[in-house]
Amino acid sequence: MPSVRLSSTSVHALDAGWFTMPERFFLHPVDDERRKKLVPSLAFLIQHRSADSERPQRILFDLGLRRDILQYSKPIQEHLITRQPLYTSSSVEESLAQGGLSPGDVDMVILSHLHWDHVGTPSAFERSLFIIGSGGVELLRGVKAGGSSHNHFEPGLLPWQRIVELPAPGTARSGPSAAQELRGRAWAPFGPFDQTLDMFGDGSIHVVWAPGHLSGHINLLVRKDDGTYVYLAGDAAHDMRLLLGEKDIATWQDDRHPGQVCCIHQDKVVAKQTLARIREAMSGTSDLGQCEVVLAHDEIWAAQAIADERFLPGCM
Repeated sequence: MPSVRLSSTSVHALDAGWFTMPERFFLHPVDDERRKKLVPSLAFLIQHRSADSERPQRILFDLGLRRDILQYSKPIQEHLITRQPLYTSSSVEESLAQGGLSPGDVDMVILSHLHWDHVGTPSAFERSLFIIGSGGVELLRGVKAGGSSHNHFEPGLLPWQRIVELPAPGTARSGPSAAQELRGRAWAPFGPFDQTLDMFGDGSIHVVWAPGHLSGHINLLVRKDDGTYVYLAGDAAHDMRLLLGEKDIATWQDDRHPGQVCCIHQDKVVAKQTLARIREAMSGTSDLGQCEVVLAHDEIWAAQAIADERFLPGCM
């Protein structure tokens, strides 16, 4: 997609913990319903420098796991029993230190959504602005998102005075802070995606509306300096085989919720529509050209990225 290059952008993977994922709750069909796999909860540092800036804007996309899991709420701690073994020996804060950075160097934290394995320890980021998708504030205020055990949220998670809740596409902006920080930009199509927000107005970083998984689920599309794109997909899919069409999204019955069909996604139909758009981007046939898609919990990608030194201080 041709555009005037007014900025420089780099993307760096961050190790933010690992946990165990029972495949039957995420994929269908599975060969063995007892099969589990250890997966990362990836976070990413994006550094954006405009032509006239003295220092780069530093953005984190997701915060991974909380180093001290006893600092999660009791309902989340109970859920974590089902995700053992779980490792938090490396946190986002420690991963930043690998690149000579600290939480105080981070200008913005964009959370793909508010599930426990993506929110880390926000209190460590004392000056950062927190950007969340539409509906996120309701979750923080106690609005239910379904009865599954992973759908628990913490009211005091984020500092209210530093939250920017993006409006849903087609609605007015949520307040003056959003208009100021994101320069009043509107949702617009870009590449295969119906609704994107050009963060800096230079085409380098787009927030992508990615509904289906949870209220407020957003993704990030980043144009690197070589002109190719990286798509940070959050929990749009939990396994690359879903994007490749080799597996379907799982559903299951839970005795604690009789008569309810459970799914890791809030809306399976809408989640599949989001996957279709990501699949088009990944194909390389869209207007974007070459686009690498990275899922938050892709253990195969993470292993290769470690070998290729794509984690900070390395670069993707």
